[in-house]
Amino acid sequence: MQISSQLRNFFSTLTVLTLMVAVAPSAQAETIAVTDIAGRTVMVKKDPQKVVLGEGRMIYSIALLDKDDPFKRIAGWKDDMKKYDPGAYRKYLKAFPHADKIPSFGSPYSDEWNIEAVIALGTEVVLMNLGNLMKAQESGIIEKLEKAGVATIFIDFRQDPTANTIPTMQLLGRIFDKRDEADSFSDFYVAQMKSIYSRVDRIPVDERPVVFIERAAGYNPDKCCSTFGATNLGRLVDLAGGRNWGSAKTPGFTAKVSLEAIFADDPEIIIGTGANWAEANPATVAVLFGYEADEKMVQERLGALANRPGWPELSAVKNGDFHSIYHQFYNSPYHFVAMQAFAKWLHPELFDDIDPTATWEELHDRFLPIDVSGVFWGSLPASSNQ
Repeated sequence: MQISSQLRNFFSTLTVLTLMVAVAPSAQAETIAVTDIAGRTVMVKKDPQKVVLGEGRMIYSIALLDKDDPFKRIAGWKDDMKKYDPGAYRKYLKAFPHADKIPSFGSPYSDEWNIEAVIALGTEVVLMNLGNLMKAQESGIIEKLEKAGVATIFIDFRQDPTANTIPTMQLLGRIFDKRDEADSFSDFYVAQMKSIYSRVDRIPVDERPVVFIERAAGYNPDKCCSTFGATNLGRLVDLAGGRNWGSAKTPGFTAKVSLEAIFADDPEIIIGTGANWAEANPATVAVLFGYEADEKMVQERLGALANRPGWPELSAVKNGDFHSIYHQFYNSPYHFVAMQAFAKWLHPELFDDIDPTATWEELHDRFLPIDVSGVFWGSLPASSNQ
């Protein structure tokens, strides 16, 4: 039987209308309202496929959600991971070679950022750091992106990581449509944190050692020292059963302090931070922790830091309480590993059953697309400097 052209047109129109009705609800559901870590309500496309990272090291958190390919939705980023954690970058690059093709836009809070190029990519979301909220507001970049249909989302693993890590992961889980993955990591995170601070209340205050954290120890060989206040790694010291020396010196996130003040107070435990900064600063004498580090280098560089003028006389160096840890823990959702290492150093008997190495390995086995290699913390034996 022949169907007339008019009848065919009728059925075609009916089919199109039916599809439009069927698609309309799902299209509306693609845009969701979220509250970011700055407290802003933002309309954002769910499961975006083109995301620009205001900092490359945000990939530490993205990898927990997009384990199959952390770079699949990354349209652009800053090159800080390449510069300041090159071992991690090369580790990911080996597993995901196409990461090398992601364009770098520099810092979104400076004049170097090409907003027109970002928009031209079809970017749907730009992730920014909470610590740079004021800079972003003052520059007007948020409004410019919004006018172009690009959502800006503020996340945080640096300013107040113990308070904001879970909310940030849950936020990213909603946006990326990876809520199960976010929930799974959140459960793991809470369990690891509680394994430490659930015991700390039983430690009398006078038995909590004073801990000095030297931020980026040896990054600039001729400059000392920077430390953390009561936030970030300073907060982790307190949660691990110590008293952070820097908390009494500054109400802020970080501060410059004098060698004279450190030598006068003679803190019981010293913890430096280090990373592979040799490519960004060839003169650095920092401990080059990371996926390409080895124990021999760690001990050599720890020894060099402990032997700087005046340092061998400090109690921490004499007593074998001179340590160092991977700097990038300060700006990632993995900082519970650092807290476990701190607890072992501060109260080895109370936390005898805690194994940060096993925790680090489990994190990689369960949640990350790369395997464990390298060295991420170390201690200098007391006999090394006596």
